[in-house]
Amino acid sequence: MPHAPERTFRRLVWALAIASGATVANLYYNQPLLPEIARSFSASLHAVGLVPTLTQVGYGLGMLLVVPLGDARERRSLVVACIGAVSVALLAIALSPNLPWLLAASLVMGIATCVPQILVPLAANLAPPGERGRAVGTVMSGLLSGILLSRTLSGFLGAAWGWRDMYLVAAALMIALAIALRIGLPRSEAHSQLRYLPLLRSLGELVKSEPALRLHAALGALTFAAFSAFWATLALHLQALPAHYGSRTAGAYGAVGLLGALAAPLVGKRAEARGDRRINAVATLAILASFAVLWSSGDSLWGLGAGCILLDFGVQANHISNQTRIFALREGARSRLNTVYMVTYFAGGALGAYAGALAFSTAGWSGVCAVGAVCAAAALAILAVARPRQVRATAVASGQN
Repeated sequence: MPHAPERTFRRLVWALAIASGATVANLYYNQPLLPEIARSFSASLHAVGLVPTLTQVGYGLGMLLVVPLGDARERRSLVVACIGAVSVALLAIALSPNLPWLLAASLVMGIATCVPQILVPLAANLAPPGERGRAVGTVMSGLLSGILLSRTLSGFLGAAWGWRDMYLVAAALMIALAIALRIGLPRSEAHSQLRYLPLLRSLGELVKSEPALRLHAALGALTFAAFSAFWATLALHLQALPAHYGSRTAGAYGAVGLLGALAAPLVGKRAEARGDRRINAVATLAILASFAVLWSSGDSLWGLGAGCILLDFGVQANHISNQTRIFALREGARSRLNTVYMVTYFAGGALGAYAGALAFSTAGWSGVCAVGAVCAAAALAILAVARPRQVRATAVASGQN
């Protein structure tokens, strides 16, 4: 697909950013609504806890099974079809007669909500030379903002109107978004003629043949593991403090993530301009420093805030730098490259959340900080060992594009 003209490029990228934020928000609307959902079905909080779990499982399946189609199908039609499926699933959630129905609809909704991971490679394809990093960063800004603001929106509307109405509003928003993207997005031709099963098998070939992909997937997994260890246990730690802070205090820390979202385009631009891994190193050092702050000042709300800001900056800077690098490897395989990276990234996050919860139960907050620090140190070690070889590999790949 030819690059978009400079005059229309920024408008398209911001449209993709808004679409990414609006669609990814669907994954997180349920979290503040779980108590109300439990009451409406006379179910336990443990039972309704499967709702966000299956939603995230669906998202992972969508990344693995749907996102690779971005290389073999016309992307605008694929995106609109996925958003249409999301709309139907959201309506099914709103009209759920029982909890099993809600769980099934949440799984389907999670699968179809893989749209942002199709839009990020599309933004890279639309970008003119020298603007790919900024394009990826801008779309990621929208995605991160959607994650952060979704809980606030659903909590407010859920309290005012009820959880079913929240999902009706979300379905209406998705229908409007599908129409807008169908009209506003340019048509993009497929880069690959592979059928579906060979397309999936080619993921393994990419892993074997692209050492830079393996490097950045490992860096992403380890840093997101550190991030998840913190967020999986923050509410427990706050509750254990002498003031016994509640979920509202824990949620307030999410607002600092907007700092990372706003910095993402600048990080992407810088990552594309440089030929080394300095941004990855600085970002990972920031994560390591954040856990030092969290360990030494974890009993203070201000200390937790400072550590949270450092952690969020480091994780997001590393993530944007990783994606900018992998999209430079093969222009015709960007969706599949993103699939490998994001599946590895979320697997690392899941393991990090589990390790953090286990560490908190056995060693308290110090254990959580140790898990995060070990993950960051492991990422730095991998970066140090692989750096010379990977710099040359990425430089060659960038020259081929």
